[in-house]
Amino acid sequence: MTDMTERNRTDSPDTDKGGGRTTKRGGGNPATRGRTTIADGVVEKIAGLAARDVVGVHAMGSGMSRTFGAVRDKVPGAGSGKSVTRGVKAEVGEVQTALDLEIVVDYGVSISDVARDVRENVVAAVERMTGLEVVEVNIAVSDVKLPDEEDDEPESRLQ
Repeated sequence: MTDMTERNRTDSPDTDKGGGRTTKRGGGNPATRGRTTIADGVVEKIAGLAARDVVGVHAMGSGMSRTFGAVRDKVPGAGSGKSVTRGVKAEVGEVQTALDLEIVVDYGVSISDVARDVRENVVAAVERMTGLEVVEVNIAVSDVKLPDEEDDEPESRLQ
């Protein structure tokens, strides 16, 4: 070691001149300083998007909530596009969350398989993005979309 390197180490502002011990500033790991809170709506959006990604999920929410949501989405200033939180309710604690989902499945798919896939996708997405433990995902299948049925959402009169 050169004299300059040795001098730089001993003259460093992070050392205690008296005993040569290193002093830490700020009290520990920066990642543990403070608290992070995650709003229910954030978890609901993540879960809603993850549920919609599953093959066999036609829509989220009951027929009535989808109809009201479609009308609301068409009102200027009331929100843009499909509401990703429709059909999703989250209860978020400090380290855990529980979710209730209401889905409409496509006719012909296995409801139990779709529900399992939705649970897996939602749990993976929420835990990965938030770090919260998902303790339960309750799924209510409120309808089956038949092939010849029209969607409940009214068509836009604007072209």
